[in-house]
Amino acid sequence: MAAAPAEEIRANSYVGFDTITQQIEHKLLKRGFQFNIIVVGQTGLGKSTLINTIFASHLIDSKGRLEPDEPVRQTTEIHPVSHVIVENGVRLRLNIVDTPGYGDQINNENCWDPIVKYIKDQHSAYLRKELTAQRDRHIQDTRIHCCLFFINPTGHSLRPIDIIVMKKLSEVVNVVPVIAKADSLTLEEREAFKQRIRDELVYNNIRLYPFDTEENDEEEIQLNETIRSMIPFAVVGSERTVIIDGKPVRGRKNRWGVVNVEDERHCEFVHLRNFLTRSHLQDLIETTAQIHYEAFRSKQLLALKEQTNARPSAAAQ
Repeated sequence: MAAAPAEEIRANSYVGFDTITQQIEHKLLKRGFQFNIIVVGQTGLGKSTLINTIFASHLIDSKGRLEPDEPVRQTTEIHPVSHVIVENGVRLRLNIVDTPGYGDQINNENCWDPIVKYIKDQHSAYLRKELTAQRDRHIQDTRIHCCLFFINPTGHSLRPIDIIVMKKLSEVVNVVPVIAKADSLTLEEREAFKQRIRDELVYNNIRLYPFDTEENDEEEIQLNETIRSMIPFAVVGSERTVIIDGKPVRGRKNRWGVVNVEDERHCEFVHLRNFLTRSHLQDLIETTAQIHYEAFRSKQLLALKEQTNARPSAAAQ
């Protein structure tokens, strides 16, 4: 029998429990926040540069081959890097996972396996810590909250490998596709390319982040709809400062002029940055825990239960 909804009562005088939000904020600020992001894409698409541009800090170096005598990577490698970034008293522990070697071979069959395995391994490590008899008060969270998937700016369509990998990744992590080095396309080519990619994602039933839930209000649903209409983000990254109208801005200078990465008329970098850090950072973390990790956890616990039930039967025989 369902409980009747509690009647809402207003206190006759000030009690003070409305300060609970400040108490929570104080504790969270002391503890800091954790955000884990993985970048996937071919070498040379500017993955490291874009991450450094988003967080306005030099966090990772390029893993591309710079010398002719450097060996070509034969497999997809996993390179995690950790930093603590501080902004206005808020500490963000940022784990960046690079995947050099992905998609660089002539035969790229199963080149995505190390990436999917790494993401699942983080879920598995968290589950083990969660199930221990004396678990830590605050379990260190290495679960991947976001995957930035870099698309080559060919202007044509997605490669078959891109479709396969995005489909596999979307089952275990929040995937955010971006068109890298978008300044190599004209505005008309860029828009046609974006629409073609959106059509291919729908055709192949690839469900990308953000997701709508019952908890979302009208404003959040509208924001998610706006973001979905913009995906994939056409971006340009740059750590260099150039002068435009006497003001220093981050951009890329070429013989035709200057691309200002923070000018919405030039690229969609600002929309991507605001989406990842200013509007959906907490939701990316919660979605990882409530959807992707929960699906992994349920599957593992059910398998464990089946194994346990099978043992008595085997012993009886």
